[in-house]
Amino acid sequence: MKTCLVVDDSRVIRKVARKILEELDFSCEEAADGQQALDACRQHMPDAVLLDWNMPIMNGLDFVKALRREERGDQPIVVFCTTENDMSHITEALRAGADEYVMKPFDGDIIQSKFEQTGLLRAS
Repeated sequence: MKTCLVVDDSRVIRKVARKILEELDFSCEEAADGQQALDACRQHMPDAVLLDWNMPIMNGLDFVKALRREERGDQPIVVFCTTENDMSHITEALRAGADEYVMKPFDGDIIQSKFEQTGLLRAS
């Protein structure tokens, strides 16, 4: 079973994302900020990270930069999931090492589509 780390400071968003991902046969872990997420990745590197941008302690952009410097940190597929929708934010996220970008609010179809595009899921 593939694993996904859901990183968002909103407990509600984490729970919604977890439900969607578990329906897509992912095992999920959760983190409330980038530092918790980095610590979790150091313990067990996930197959995917669903990542919020705006969080306390360490934001999503700083997290993805730090993740990519970790041993095996180049392996997880990182999908930003945020309300930041201007092209400069999207470009900055992709340059920092993100693989894809999803706008909030999201649903299961959007997550499934992005995970298929990145190769995490087979197209149905």
